[in-house]
Amino acid sequence: MAKISFDLVGFDLDGTLVDSSGDLTAAVNDTLASVDRAPLTVEQVKTMVGGGAKHMLAQGLEATGGVKADEFRTLYKRMLAYYGEHLSVHTRPFPGAVAALDALDARGIKVAVCTNKFESFATRLLTDLGLLDRFACLIGGDTLGPGLSKPNRAPIDEMIRRAGGGRAAFVGDSIYDIMAARNAEIPGIAVGFGFLLEPVERMGADAVIDSFDELIPTLERLSG
Repeated sequence: MAKISFDLVGFDLDGTLVDSSGDLTAAVNDTLASVDRAPLTVEQVKTMVGGGAKHMLAQGLEATGGVKADEFRTLYKRMLAYYGEHLSVHTRPFPGAVAALDALDARGIKVAVCTNKFESFATRLLTDLGLLDRFACLIGGDTLGPGLSKPNRAPIDEMIRRAGGGRAAFVGDSIYDIMAARNAEIPGIAVGFGFLLEPVERMGADAVIDSFDELIPTLERLSG
């Protein structure tokens, strides 16, 4: 068994550990329906995920005709309320995700979550999925306050600090994830199966995996 020199592996949540596209799309479409807009497809909404809920809704409204600034806050609150009541209806871990967490645990490597999702939503979702206790810590998009979410390095740094320090790598599906890892000066691994905003090869990741089966071998290679 090849050695892995990382003490901690951090993960993004939506589009990396879990496929939440169905529930996110439902929340966006409920809001769009309230202002007589046509619904978006799951594939359309996937490209809007990564920068947080506000960014996702703004993109959805822009794609269907725009919105006045004074109306956005009301629609945003509606979407959050709907999502808060339906966040784990369709959401499930990606194939191989739980097995990858098991494999890391078997090697004594800690895992953590760093997401731009609100911390309360991420906590409830992982609780519903029976996964929360696996993680050394969870950093949400609002954990550190306004402006301190990915691609800022601060949430990655805090994730590492709360998990006990050591050498870390980060796994994500968006440019926000890879930039945050780069800013924090740790290896960034991009997943090719997530909610990609652009071709995965353009992100500048240290490695790309197309399934969770490739995670352990990739960490072994990056350990050199």
